[in-house]
Amino acid sequence: MTDAEIADVTRRTRLAAERTWLAWWRTGIAATTASIAVGGLVPQLVEGTGWPYILLGVGYALLAVSMFAGGELRKRAVDEALDEGRYAPLPAMWTMALSCAGGALAVATLLVVLFA
Repeated sequence: MTDAEIADVTRRTRLAAERTWLAWWRTGIAATTASIAVGGLVPQLVEGTGWPYILLGVGYALLAVSMFAGGELRKRAVDEALDEGRYAPLPAMWTMALSCAGGALAVATLLVVLFA
């Protein structure tokens, strides 16, 4: 591979990493929106107790913060790896933790909607 080809591959990889970082942000924004809707608006619209919705809203807000922080940490790891000419795999613990958190929030939301 020529130096120009290597530079092009690196450039495309950096642009892909930027798009991935933006995807982390979009997910964080979606979780923030869910937090406001579930924890802020729904308690005002339902009769009875609103604390389960507020608690869910806090959960979605924590997920949002995790997505913003995770996206930044991931971008830094990929940039560092590219600078050193290596690959930075996404830690399996991250995907497991975020998947479990999202799944738990979805199940909790379903239960609150059905039984609150």
